[in-house]
Amino acid sequence: MKKILLLATGGTIACRPNEQGGLAPAITPRELLDFVPELAEICQIETLQLYNLDSTNVGPEHWVGMTQAVRENYEKYDGFVITHGTDTMAYTASALSYMIQNTSKPIVLTGSQKSIYNRDTDARNNLLRAFSYAGADGAWGVQIVFDNKVILGTRARKVRSKSFDAFSSIDYPETAVFRDSRLIFFMPKPTDLPPVQFYTKLDPAVFVLRLVPGIRAEIFQFLKPMFRAIVIEGFGVGGLPDSHDSAMLKAVTDWTASGRIAVFSTQVQHEGSDLGIYEVGRLAKELPGVLEAHDMTPEASVTKLMWVLGQTDDRALAQKMFTTPIQHDLL
Repeated sequence: MKKILLLATGGTIACRPNEQGGLAPAITPRELLDFVPELAEICQIETLQLYNLDSTNVGPEHWVGMTQAVRENYEKYDGFVITHGTDTMAYTASALSYMIQNTSKPIVLTGSQKSIYNRDTDARNNLLRAFSYAGADGAWGVQIVFDNKVILGTRARKVRSKSFDAFSSIDYPETAVFRDSRLIFFMPKPTDLPPVQFYTKLDPAVFVLRLVPGIRAEIFQFLKPMFRAIVIEGFGVGGLPDSHDSAMLKAVTDWTASGRIAVFSTQVQHEGSDLGIYEVGRLAKELPGVLEAHDMTPEASVTKLMWVLGQTDDRALAQKMFTTPIQHDLL
């Protein structure tokens, strides 16, 4: 029987009503396990309460804490399950994919849309499936297990705010699925993984700018003092609006000339960006310091930039690191 460490961070799965009538994380990891007694037949579980947060409040400092907890316990356990709120789970899964690379052991994130405290909830099933995957031969990597699906951390997005079917794998197959109680693998565990690597340095000086019709180029000047990189979520396959004075192109030119990075992405959920198709994108693509997210998820683009900037101040090296595929984030 495999030995799995449960790292609890809070989230809806651990919520119960407070005195004000709202829901707040309060259920301990041991209490979570008591709700699913079948887990005792699957694996040996030990627990560690890292945080007890609504995932809206989870950020880079907490990703570092999770990474450190996995690193300190990596040799003691066969796998890890992290209970987490759904709102930022995809960001955490992406971040951990860059901070814990080449892991042959499963690091599984799960949570729920309704508290395990409720009668009608998805929490019990998600927790059961998360440990079933973590304890299975062939499980590997940073994954989200939710609603009977296993999704790579770099490809996961929350696509529904209330339904139990909350997460999808964007433009990439699910790693595995559960059919009733049977786990079916679609992607085998890699056989040639190098030794696991842990990273605990991040630079959160990354801004996401969503273009809207009529946006003003002056926004870049406001952002420059605080941010080293920007992700520009453009329209369609990507590009910059041109109001006949080329103000936006000049602003991006000034941004990159200062040594900063600009990553062009798209607001469209599927199929990614391609700056080379239209003139509004081609002109931006030719600028030094401009990169493309292509088919990366927004969560992966942002967290990968934070990881890259935490490792180097050299823009050329940062660009190379960003464009090097990690755990299938770029296809």
